[in-house]
Amino acid sequence: MAKTRPEDLDFNNLGFQYHDLPYRFEERFEDGKWQGGKLIEDSTITLSEASEVLHYGQEVFEGLKAYRTKDGHINLFRPDQNAHRMANSAKRMMMEPYPEDKFVEAIKKVVLANEDFIPPYGSGGSLYLRPFMIGTDPLVGVAPSTSYTFHVYATPVGFYVKGLNPMPYTVSKYDRAAAYGTGQAKTSGNYAGSLLPELTAKKEGYADCLYLDPKEHKYIDEFSGANFFGITKDGQFITPKSNSILPSVTKRSLLQIADDLGLNPIETKININTDLDNIAEAGAMGTAAVISPVGSLTYKGKKHVFYSEKETGPVTTKLYKTLYGIQLGDVEDKHGWIQQIK
Repeated sequence: MAKTRPEDLDFNNLGFQYHDLPYRFEERFEDGKWQGGKLIEDSTITLSEASEVLHYGQEVFEGLKAYRTKDGHINLFRPDQNAHRMANSAKRMMMEPYPEDKFVEAIKKVVLANEDFIPPYGSGGSLYLRPFMIGTDPLVGVAPSTSYTFHVYATPVGFYVKGLNPMPYTVSKYDRAAAYGTGQAKTSGNYAGSLLPELTAKKEGYADCLYLDPKEHKYIDEFSGANFFGITKDGQFITPKSNSILPSVTKRSLLQIADDLGLNPIETKININTDLDNIAEAGAMGTAAVISPVGSLTYKGKKHVFYSEKETGPVTTKLYKTLYGIQLGDVEDKHGWIQQIK
């Protein structure tokens, strides 16, 4: 595959896809220690046919973005939180955690090396960073690997979901993760399991599907690739509390922003059968989409409409503009979330 050049891209119409950029970062864990990482140009990874990751799924990953500000600086949004979550995911998957300070350093190196590919301010685009770590031991029996590869690549992306357009969602009959399983780890198996229900939902005309808790199937968990939030009729920000959902950096940030806005945020169990009528606005929140308004949710053949199927609610709009504004440097960062690297 030929390397992408800046002149090959229309930064105002990027879409959300992979581009082979000039540089990425890689470091290996062997003989009980990290061997020292560096920027490399090769975008391919060579593995043994018996590698742990190929057969037993020992893998964790992250997703975060770099933004170009109005005055030309480069912002990272809470990369320390991604570093911490990846370390926790690694521990759950019996992998050697990558040092959190080195994680942030690696992210910054990849961003600066590929600076020409950061979409300009106002384009709606960003530079998406995908750090991941895989087990590389050639194994036949089921056992943890003792060697790993940590890798970070970057790709310029546009809006995952363009604009604040309410979309229809449905509740899946499948489980995203098992109770007491790996739902809180950002590992590939969780996403592989969501492919069938997500594709089925899209074929039926929905943007995505929402999963219920895997134990009782009556409490809201999360979407295939984003967390759920609701704004109650009395103006409270609520989001599911569950041991089987991913601890989202976006969710944590919106909980704080909601508190700043006086929305009395809370993580709580949300009963699909009894609580929907009390929710005035709803949305999906995550790194890729930031916030995607949920216009309607269909459950057991019944469609529940929140604020509107055509217009985004005022509270959801305020939350989006505040969070996205902080990321772009347009709104004051009161909590020290932004790391400006240039």
